[in-house]
Amino acid sequence: MKAIGIILAGGNNDGRLGVLTDHRAAAALPIGSCYRAIDFTLSNMSSSGIGKVAVLTQYNSRSLRDHLMSSKWWDFGRKQGGLFVFTPYTSKEGSTWFRGTADSIYQNMTYLKRSNEEYVVITSGDSIYKMDYRNVIEQHVASGADITVVYKNMADKDLTKFGVVEVDAEGKLVGFEEKPAQPKAETASLGIYVIGRTLLINLLEQMIPEGRYDLVKDIIIRFMPTLNIRGYEYNGYWNAIGAGTAAYFATNMDFLNKEVRDHFVSEYPYIATKPKDEPPAKFNKGAEVKDAIVGDGSIFDGKVEHSVVFRKVRVSAGAVVKNSILMEGCQIGENCVVENAILDKDVVLSAGQKVIGASAEEPAVLKKGTVL
Repeated sequence: MKAIGIILAGGNNDGRLGVLTDHRAAAALPIGSCYRAIDFTLSNMSSSGIGKVAVLTQYNSRSLRDHLMSSKWWDFGRKQGGLFVFTPYTSKEGSTWFRGTADSIYQNMTYLKRSNEEYVVITSGDSIYKMDYRNVIEQHVASGADITVVYKNMADKDLTKFGVVEVDAEGKLVGFEEKPAQPKAETASLGIYVIGRTLLINLLEQMIPEGRYDLVKDIIIRFMPTLNIRGYEYNGYWNAIGAGTAAYFATNMDFLNKEVRDHFVSEYPYIATKPKDEPPAKFNKGAEVKDAIVGDGSIFDGKVEHSVVFRKVRVSAGAVVKNSILMEGCQIGENCVVENAILDKDVVLSAGQKVIGASAEEPAVLKKGTVL
């Protein structure tokens, strides 16, 4: 069962991630001390035997494009297939930004038409999970579905931030509400879909000229009464950092849990990323680092506890970092206190500064390059 992949990585998340996406796409956000968010979906595609993948970018895509410049890390450096990065279409007649998720695929219709694979796996680029898409495709074929929507029970989450789906006893989708004020079910769409390539082309060519540009609203919800749209239940770890700053914070903190960390790092198939050539982290005399994961090239003289630290970070003597995320290149001066905080790339705190957030749900956030 051959399939091609499409990763939707162009959204700006409607400002839900605040200053964290001022200069980068959500899919490029750092995760777990060494990854980018898109690494998880790319690795899932590769390990599922999908050798041809398109990444559709739009807002603040430079950082993401730099990360994807070499496709060999995810095993897409091959003659047949490969990794394709697409941006909004530009010609001498003008340019048009993607007007929605469906339009982003439509503007790159050549990718679909030049492919020969029978199925298309469509996913987002800002979700953290591990999945074998072959299992979804197998159920899609066996059930005779036109479209398969992957969903998960999320009774423990705020469902008003997700697309809530209802599935009947036979597995058919009978309801789909986008971010409902009063959810009717506890199952939410994960933004992962399987659809026949020819059907997708036909639907896009029908709806885009009508001014319909959204994949969920204008295809799944609109055609639910007439197409055989089925659900596939996923029970593993999944988090969408695009839901907001609190979700991004919580996802990184999950990597302090050995079970979660081993799931991605130590259990095959592994999550791959573009490596950085840095020396190992250095712990000087007097440093105290516990319940933390740290990136290469970091140097510690102070105290770090229950935190995620990325590469080339310096924590000076007397400084205390708790329950926080320090991105690449942060410099924490002597006797600083950082707690319940997210410090973006290259933040510099001079001696004695304090950055303290209200809680893990409301962390303090300092934008890239901030100097205090």
